[in-house]
Amino acid sequence: MKVLIVGVGKLGYKLAQLMIDEGINVTLIDNNSKMLERINEHVDVLTIEANGIDINVLREIEINTYDLLVASTDSDETNTVVCLLAKKLGCKRTIARIRNSEYMMQLDFIKKEMGIDHIVNPDLDIARSIEKYILQNYVFHTDEFASGKVHMLDFHIAHHEEFIGKKLKELEGFENLLITAILRDGEIIIPHGNTSILENDTIYIMGECTDIDKLNARFDFNIKNKPVKKVMILGGSNISYYLAKNLAKSNISVKIIEKDRLKAEALSRVLEDTLIIHGDGTDINLLEEEMLSNMDAFVGATGMDEQNLLMALMCKQAGVSKTIAKVSKQNYTKIIDRLDIDAALNPIDITASNILKFLRGGKVISVSLLLGGEAEVTEIIVSKDSQFIQKSLKELKLPKGVIIGAIVRRGKVIIPKGGATLEPKDRIVIFSLREDLETLKRFFNPRKGGMISELWNRAKGTGNTTDN
Repeated sequence: MKVLIVGVGKLGYKLAQLMIDEGINVTLIDNNSKMLERINEHVDVLTIEANGIDINVLREIEINTYDLLVASTDSDETNTVVCLLAKKLGCKRTIARIRNSEYMMQLDFIKKEMGIDHIVNPDLDIARSIEKYILQNYVFHTDEFASGKVHMLDFHIAHHEEFIGKKLKELEGFENLLITAILRDGEIIIPHGNTSILENDTIYIMGECTDIDKLNARFDFNIKNKPVKKVMILGGSNISYYLAKNLAKSNISVKIIEKDRLKAEALSRVLEDTLIIHGDGTDINLLEEEMLSNMDAFVGATGMDEQNLLMALMCKQAGVSKTIAKVSKQNYTKIIDRLDIDAALNPIDITASNILKFLRGGKVISVSLLLGGEAEVTEIIVSKDSQFIQKSLKELKLPKGVIIGAIVRRGKVIIPKGGATLEPKDRIVIFSLREDLETLKRFFNPRKGGMISELWNRAKGTGNTTDN
């Protein structure tokens, strides 16, 4: 597969890294020479210093031979035009990043007229993830798979005596749950039965949602939380706009604190059900005046990761039940789990997951990047001609970093053991380290160049791929 990425900001760079791991032939175009030099130092990819909207450049690289173009510049208008030109010149499919909230009301028209097959919006994507986290009944971060039947959650052990020093095989109440990974001092550990849990570990657990409730009742984690009715958001960003608008539909009271007067006034005109406060959201006195202690959740959604993390931490210490921070820098991935906040969500990882799902076609239901992209959880449907049907998981000899965490068969969730087998139409939820993705691809389709290529070809032929 050949992919052209126009615009190598955070999203373009992340996609290039992920696609190279998938064995995809990637070309990057940007007019920022320093950015391209930095990418060449870290990623084995072809880079071209040029304007991606230049039709002559697209012709010179033979855009008609490319399977996909991803337009991820900072300009929505440039992204749409690049997609239009590429499609007219013969590129098979296009993806555009569009962030302007005004354009989001016209997506169907834009896609049809501009030749865009898929649109991503990092601000909207993360707003939806934050909304989902706020509305759920747990105070830890979870992802849902198999239409909500399977949950993957991360739980910080901290000082829980029920876990510290125990081996996984010694844990009671985990018969129908699977600990897929442990994060320890910034490093990922793929555990086995004799792996011991240490203080301050973060464990990643997969299981049916009802079994998570049973686990809570057994160990008294106090992970259930009261319903959220009041939310405070720091920063008047696009994320804040989308989040406040969606929360209002659930009858949740929202306050947004924005330092810039013009931004605050603009938000007040478009968010009728939200209280917009002009002020410095890092001023704890202002937060106390705005009844921070009565808030059920706090969201740091400014353009500064450090500010979001610091204020989420301060609000947690002030007694707010749920604190969430938007974090875009990958450098913070390994320290976030040591902080006393409930969730730190990365819009780049969320949008990259969205694009990976599109790449993998109609047979892939969902993709979630974990730990800054060092691991991922993928949900796929087993086809009737798969070469691993009726083989036990033990016989498949998967690499250590690839774990089939759950099987959903005829609506029933199975947490598999070594003797479990796969059947046609099973939905399987797979945890894998990025370093083992190449092996995972060969496992799914060793004769045709891997899972990605096969599913891409199927999606092109059948039209199964759908947007999120």
